[in-house]
Amino acid sequence: MPSEQEATTQEPRGQEPSGREPSGQESPTPESPAQDPSVPRTRRAPAPGARPESAFRAPYSALTWGIVLSVGLVAFESMGVATVLPEIAGSLGGLHAYGWGLSALMLANLIGTVAAGVAADRRGPARPLALGLVVFAVGCALAGAAPNWPVFLAGRFLQGLGVGAVMALAYTAIALAYPQGLRARMFALVSGAWTVPSLVGPSIAAVISDHVSWRGVFVLLLPLIAAAAALALPQLRRIGRPGSPASTAAPASGTTPWWSTPVARSVLLAAGTGLLLAGLQLRQLALLIPLAAAGATTAVLALRRVTPAGTLSVRRGVPTGVVLRFLLCGAYFGSEAFLPLGLVRLRELSATEAGLGLSAGAITWVLGAAWQGRADSRWSGRSRAVPIAAGFAVLLLGIAVMALGVLVDAVPALTAVAGWAIGGAGMGVAFNAATTDAMEQAPADRQGEASGSMQLAQTLAVAVLSGLGGAAVALSAAHGGSVSLALTVTFALTAALAAAGVLTAHRIRPSAA
Repeated sequence: MPSEQEATTQEPRGQEPSGREPSGQESPTPESPAQDPSVPRTRRAPAPGARPESAFRAPYSALTWGIVLSVGLVAFESMGVATVLPEIAGSLGGLHAYGWGLSALMLANLIGTVAAGVAADRRGPARPLALGLVVFAVGCALAGAAPNWPVFLAGRFLQGLGVGAVMALAYTAIALAYPQGLRARMFALVSGAWTVPSLVGPSIAAVISDHVSWRGVFVLLLPLIAAAAALALPQLRRIGRPGSPASTAAPASGTTPWWSTPVARSVLLAAGTGLLLAGLQLRQLALLIPLAAAGATTAVLALRRVTPAGTLSVRRGVPTGVVLRFLLCGAYFGSEAFLPLGLVRLRELSATEAGLGLSAGAITWVLGAAWQGRADSRWSGRSRAVPIAAGFAVLLLGIAVMALGVLVDAVPALTAVAGWAIGGAGMGVAFNAATTDAMEQAPADRQGEASGSMQLAQTLAVAVLSGLGGAAVALSAAHGGSVSLALTVTFALTAALAAAGVLTAHRIRPSAA
């Protein structure tokens, strides 16, 4: 779930949370030749009696609805597909590789986010957004028509490329197309566009799956993607590159090795992580060990180049903020990814009932974040280690209660829903507090880097924990174990991440000494 705090702090650099390194380019001014005068970025003060500017009035209304619809589609796809994924895996014979249904999406997301951001810097946002929406639509069509699990995963990979592009370019479009007075409102709209589908998406997807087919969840998205493109692209085509022609010109040949570019690093990170996760699902140790080791080495080397210095050693300050984001999202989304599977396969609930858990977590996340936002003034300028640690502790309690509801037959199944409501509240508090503290410490000219690194950590955490949980399911099945055993291991791992967050929270600020 994107954070409004993260988005708003990027405004001085006009940069989206893309997980890429800051380009150092300035946003175009109204006089810049790269900015078409028909799409003003700054406007004079309105005349007395004139209506104030609104994102829902000309010349911004179509673009506003296009951005909101695009982000809403991504949110619905994320939460809706997670709800019906157990049914999809069962019908396509993919339970042995269940985790890849999410990992394929998130690893591709890494690449799509960075590639779209670089393309927008060079050519403006219209072309990469159009391509991202097309790839997203092709992925939805392929996944919806998939005859087997490998084809479905190919569709999910294409969806991930499109999702990464859409989310990165939403923030870029806001920075380029809207005057300063409207950007904060647009960032709030983007947060709302994610929140509302997160609340209703699981229930809608479950109803479609129960009464029509899970394929209908993907088919439903296709006309909405076309509508989003029709609304957003015409106005974005009038926007030039995000800097002067000189600043956006392609670098001279040979100045930057291809392997050092942001896109190459994101590909290496995704490939290394994918190789690690694939190796862990092998039964032969002679193959498992070298493949997992090669994947881990590649991923770590790439990760060192795309995160702030000191991240891997948990250095105090912003690097710890990046680590906390990984721990938070690994614990929360790693548990949430397997909640529907446990409720459907072990407790024999319907997809609609299983979707209640996801919706409950989304609702309490919003409530926890709102509470933390109102109480945050007492921590301004000081370490937020206390609310961060408290949020992690509540998330840990939620994982424990949820696991009982899923794994213990003597406990009512809907206890898992209540547990996930507890976990969502802790996530909302810790997520907002950690993000605010890290961004408060980031220098003004490094805001984009800090925000992008935390977004990258979030995406990577979801991919890794989904893959590890999927590996547990696959290995358990291969050795005659049960889904219950695999989920026990998975929830124990996510609980350990939450406990690690409690212990790490105090490093969010440099020591007083």
